[in-house]
Amino acid sequence: MTKKVRNDYKRRGRSILFSVVFLVLGFILAFSYRTLGINQEANTVKPSHFIQEEDYREMLISQQERNKELTDEIAAKQEEIREYERSFSTGKKNHAGLVEEAKDLRLLLGVIPAVGQGVKVTLKDADYDPVEQNPNDYIVHESHILRIVNELRISGAQGLAINGQRITSNSHIQCTGPVITVDGKTFPAPFVIEAVGDMNVLSSALHLKGGVVDSLIRDNIVVTTEQSKDIRLSALRDES
Repeated sequence: MTKKVRNDYKRRGRSILFSVVFLVLGFILAFSYRTLGINQEANTVKPSHFIQEEDYREMLISQQERNKELTDEIAAKQEEIREYERSFSTGKKNHAGLVEEAKDLRLLLGVIPAVGQGVKVTLKDADYDPVEQNPNDYIVHESHILRIVNELRISGAQGLAINGQRITSNSHIQCTGPVITVDGKTFPAPFVIEAVGDMNVLSSALHLKGGVVDSLIRDNIVVTTEQSKDIRLSALRDES
């Protein structure tokens, strides 16, 4: 084989080798490009998921903050309601107290009937000898009646009457011989003083040692007391 033929074979072999090399390089480049494209696509899609998750996270945080605001607002409203309830309860108690106080005042003024338990105190003139004794020392005077009335008032009597005539703090009691005049009405002895209130308290106050009853007995006044569970005193406006 001549030298020229050998050179031709060498050139042809190199061409084939180069072709193979270029083919492999082309395949590698194509594969690399495809892989790079896939990675770029993946990198392009991945941030989109992150953005969506971030949006969800922000929405969740915002909703949690709003829920907290609503919870605080509900708690504030509930406290306002409790305050209204306490205020209403206090007002109701105050109202009830005012109503009871007004009732007590009406009873003391005699503008409404007084009904309930209480006491009856009867004062009578004592027996006396008109020849040897001063008759004024044995009859009931307004001072004796006022002692009983004032003691009963102090002890909590809600209503008072003398011989059925309601009396108040402004009532006028005057003695004229053997009779007394109460607010312009005349009554003979015996004098019955009725009081509505706690009968045990009223009776105990009258019978204190050295108290009102003892002082009247020393003044020669016949005094009898009686507890009663049913005393009825008419209102001033009901009396003729």
